[in-house]
Amino acid sequence: MSAEVQTIPAFPDGSLAVESLDIEAQGIAHRADGKVVFIEGALPFEQVSVSIHRKKNNWEAGTTTAVHRESSQRVRPGCPNFGLHAGACGGCKMQHLHPAAQVAIKQRVLEDNLWHLGKVRPETLLRPIEGPTWGYRYRARLSVRHVHKKGEVLIGFHERKSRYVADMKVCPVLPPHVSAMLMPLRELIFGMDARETCPQIELACGDTVTALVLRHLEPLSEDDLARLRAFAQRHAVQWWLQSKGPDTVRLLDEGGEPLSYALPEFGITMPFKPTDFTQVNPAINRVLVTRALRLLDAKASERVIDWFCGLGNFTLPIATTAGEVLGIEGSETLVARSRENLALNQAGRAQPLASTAFVARNLFEMTPEMLVADGVADKWLVDPPREGAFALAKALADLHQTPELRGAWTPPRRIVYVSCNPATLARDAGLLVHQAGYRCVAAGAVNMFPHTAHVESMAVFELADASA
Repeated sequence: MSAEVQTIPAFPDGSLAVESLDIEAQGIAHRADGKVVFIEGALPFEQVSVSIHRKKNNWEAGTTTAVHRESSQRVRPGCPNFGLHAGACGGCKMQHLHPAAQVAIKQRVLEDNLWHLGKVRPETLLRPIEGPTWGYRYRARLSVRHVHKKGEVLIGFHERKSRYVADMKVCPVLPPHVSAMLMPLRELIFGMDARETCPQIELACGDTVTALVLRHLEPLSEDDLARLRAFAQRHAVQWWLQSKGPDTVRLLDEGGEPLSYALPEFGITMPFKPTDFTQVNPAINRVLVTRALRLLDAKASERVIDWFCGLGNFTLPIATTAGEVLGIEGSETLVARSRENLALNQAGRAQPLASTAFVARNLFEMTPEMLVADGVADKWLVDPPREGAFALAKALADLHQTPELRGAWTPPRRIVYVSCNPATLARDAGLLVHQAGYRCVAAGAVNMFPHTAHVESMAVFELADASA
């Protein structure tokens, strides 16, 4: 980090022409000598002045101080907390860019990763999945801090490049009723005896229930519990308390409607606990599941394995069309929940779900032998965390290259891979295409997190020679 801030002169005597945008939403420009400059707040085709705050041998990083020629894709941010100013929220990076352009950039990031990291080019580009750009974030982890100098409690995301909590009075990416609750929440915590020892509130919204998980580092007084109950009644929320790790999360008061979300196209309802993994954006999740199942095209005569199945978000919809389904997940807790969800959704259906089983297994330690032991499946759905599914793809590649390990086992004819990290998707795609005998027939971006640099995507692989 350079101690001295250097300002690049304004146009026409040295300002920079921005050529493109990286995945962190920084403009990319070059000096006359070819040195790369990454510029916060700049968009492609703009001419900007920059304040440099970091210098390396091959690149520099800085912040836009003036825009001399604006991009046609620049828009007014929809949130007062967004920007380059002191105290700005670090939760979003792209609010100054038109949402359609955000999606185009994420699609390009996906394609670039597939090619540069995996040497894979999809035969078809899927149309990006888009949805609401505001009020979409049904899951969030909000930091809580009592700031003595301000004489108030702050609740929200961290400031840009800082451990401090942004002074947020509203948050347009949260559901409107939650955004409207930020100031009342600040007043609530400020008035509590435990205001110094409540560092976090986790938000989990279902279709009809809003749950708030309060992390508290000391036992709550009876007065504080009464304050929480009064707040819950006034704002129609459900309080959960977390005294230590995730296994200590419990309802403040038993009873009430459970958290759940519906996948109406499949007649599926998914109850969940507030600390269970569910998708942040329910509108996108519904479209994602529908497209994944259309691409999977599971038939009543087919067996399907859903790897990293979680609560059964894809497994149970697959069970509405397939002949047999196996869901495999690393977390015993989620496997137990998925079995409960299976029983709930099986009851009273006019058309019963397919034979469905769930098992817990460490999917980061898969071997060819374990893969064969899981039996033959016609199709796979793979939905891993950010680390990807390397061990799974490697086991599949090893079986392809070592026929004697296979015996009567045969690989799946089609794989639908849902990814939250284009880099690990590209790595795994390289294995599937170059070592496991698959073609990448399609891929496309999913804008699960509008205004952020987060890229979700989906890719489809088909066995190049089914007879093999």
